[in-house]
This record gives sequence, structure tokens and C-alpha cells, in this order.
Amino acid sequence: MKIIALELLTANLEETAAFYHKKMGLAVLSFNKSTVSFAAGSTKLTFRYSKNTKAVYHFAFDIPNNKLFEAFDWMEKEVEILDVIPQEKIADFYNWDAKSFYFYDNNGNVVEFIARYCLDNTSDAAFDGASIVSVSEIGFVAKDVSAFSEELFAKYTLSVFSKQPKLEKFIVLGTDTGLFILSAENRNWYPTDTKCQSFGTKVVFEHNGIINEMEVK
Repeated sequence: MKIIALELLTANLEETAAFYHKKMGLAVLSFNKSTVSFAAGSTKLTFRYSKNTKAVYHFAFDIPNNKLFEAFDWMEKEVEILDVIPQEKIADFYNWDAKSFYFYDNNGNVVEFIARYCLDNTSDAAFDGASIVSVSEIGFVAKDVSAFSEELFAKYTLSVFSKQPKLEKFIVLGTDTGLFILSAENRNWYPTDTKCQSFGTKVVFEHNGIINEMEVK
């Protein structure tokens, strides 16, 4: 699975444009009164203005798997990298064959840079915003996670990620190149105390050669 386009909500377009362009170095594709869009590798990342919605999401950017520490040093100049455990800022997902780090954006979104060692995406270029490979994860929140996962399987044939056991309140669907992170309401988005809540999300994704569009309001 691959995430082709992702649209999220924000209460401040100008601050969001400044964060993702100036701090993260993403190229701006378009910017108007209602939306701002960026090139996040192969993914088009869009934020839509919503005045009365304080939306908070979790999503992840894939980075070249030989650039984790270079990316860490690059982002640490712009943001505070979050602890995953006391005094440790690198998460080791050994069962996923991946390592990552986390930070907040201007909206309070829990943003992750993740290096997946099973993918062939190494780079010789110095790390910057243009090094980002794609948006590879987006979190969705549901009251009944199991029922929601069954709904997505029935509609899109999405199956449980082979590297993550299915849990009652946490299920991951997809493949190494694209994942839907399904969480129950009011869990914490790892590694923070930010509570999982559902907000408007649109995603265009490719799965088994078919382009799908999904919207959660």
C-alpha cells in the first residue's frame, strides 16, 4: 500500500505553511485561503483550514533508512525531539525492522520520522526536506477498532500488517510502504499523552494496483 495524498485539518494555515516549509523544508505545491499543500516525497500532503476545529493527528514520514541520525540532527535544530522513554529519543521497533523519532508540529500533531530497514531506499544526498520518501502512516480513531478494521477489509481488502499483532484497541493495516494505524478513542498517541480522537481526514491510497479514496469526517 502507498499513501498518494493525505488531507488533514488545521486552525492556522499560515503557521502550518511556515512549519512544513521553513522548518521541515517541504516544497509548497499550492497555498490559498482554504488549503496549503506540500510535496512530501511521493505524497501530496494538504492541510485544510477549519476555524473551529483543534484537530490533532498522528502521521509518519518515511525517510531513507541510512539517514535516521542525520535526519534527527537536522530536525533537532528546529523542534524538540520527544522522549520515547526517559532520556531516550530513538524508538526501536525491532519487530517492524524500523527505528524512528517523534516531535510535535505547530498544530500539536504527533509527527514521526521512520527508517524502515527492509526497504531499499538508501540515499547518498545530504538530508533535508527533499529527502523525505513519503507519508507512510496515518492514524485513524474509532470507538470499535475491530469493527472498523473489518469494514476497511471488506471495502478495500486491507489486511492486518504482518509485523504487528492485532490487539483489541490497536490494529495496523497495510504494508511496509503504507500503513493505517487504527486506535481506540482516548488511548495515547505514542510516545505522548495526547489522547486519540477522530478528526476529518481524507486519504488517497494505492493498494493492489487500485487507487482508492477514503474520507473520515
